[in-house]
Amino acid sequence: MAKGKYRLSYWESRTFFRNIDVAVIGSGMVGLSAAIHIKERNPFLKTVIIERGPLPIGASTRNAGFACFGSISELQEDIKKSSENEIMQIVSKRWEGLQQLREKYGDNNIQFQHHGGFELFRPSEKKIYTKAIDSIPHFNQLLRPLTGMEATYLPANHKIKEFGFKGIKQLILNQAEGQLNTGLLMQAMLRQAKDLGIDIYNGISVKKLNNESNGVVLRTKQKWKIKTKKVIIATNGFAKILLPKLAIAPARNQILLTKPIPNVRVKGTFHYDRGYYYFRNIGNRILLGGGRNLALDKERTYEFGTTPLVRAALTRILKQHILPDQKFEIDSWWSGIMGLGKGKMPIVQPTEEHIFVAAKLGGMGVAIGNLVGQEVADMVLETF
Repeated sequence: MAKGKYRLSYWESRTFFRNIDVAVIGSGMVGLSAAIHIKERNPFLKTVIIERGPLPIGASTRNAGFACFGSISELQEDIKKSSENEIMQIVSKRWEGLQQLREKYGDNNIQFQHHGGFELFRPSEKKIYTKAIDSIPHFNQLLRPLTGMEATYLPANHKIKEFGFKGIKQLILNQAEGQLNTGLLMQAMLRQAKDLGIDIYNGISVKKLNNESNGVVLRTKQKWKIKTKKVIIATNGFAKILLPKLAIAPARNQILLTKPIPNVRVKGTFHYDRGYYYFRNIGNRILLGGGRNLALDKERTYEFGTTPLVRAALTRILKQHILPDQKFEIDSWWSGIMGLGKGKMPIVQPTEEHIFVAAKLGGMGVAIGNLVGQEVADMVLETF
């Protein structure tokens, strides 16, 4: 045996990795949802999940936990690049996905809190705000059949003083939005997957796919060859590594979390500066993330970590606008990798025989990840 090589034993290859029907690469929300849906529909299919990290690596447990589906200015910008009908279809999917999560796993189990979502406008954004506020009746009419609310969006300038913000001129409230604990959500999904008999193997990095007439061979960093009849690539921003022709790019988001703050006044989820920054309360802490617009090229990376430029910008926003009259300490920093591309619609499709992809969640993985997983699972099930 060559030095440093860890080969699969006879027992390992003939038990753990034998007769695999579906291998899902990626144990994030999309991958778990796909595997769960397959097992619920066909319990006899041997379904495994392969994950390169000790935990789901990417964004599923590294995001802000926003249960959101779109601020007004975001929807207006999206409609410019697409059509109102297409964007509303996407919004509908996001809303449906959030309701599915809440119903399936329970609000208490995922710490869902319905505090509303707010969009902040600076004095320099008067034109953007005016356009947004003027379109409230139109969007409320579009969303009424979906959310069941007479007014999904409302002006909320009176909340600025209540929250203690400075340098913010206007607020628009989305009454239908909330927040949740994505760590607890992922734990609930992992438990369900295991209860269904889905094997999850961590620490295995798939480097290449060899498509064959009767299945796919996964070639791993450990030099293993794992055979499966079908494979689902559910690695979102990392999907292009295995599928180089895929129109998707990574986008790193950096995040800070404060230590507990006495009498913190912020409650809800918030989008600032065209959505490039976002923050929320976690109890009496503040989570703040974003800033990739400061160095878009450098933030198109597969590397985790934080940078002095973005750290300084996030800290400045916290001091000047969010907590201007309060002392705070930063407890921790982390980052997550999203998957972006042209348009807002996720990529859910077969790429060639036996190989399927579900990726490009566009920063809306919490809202749409469960549905995307189910969609790709249904495509795979049709082939058996």
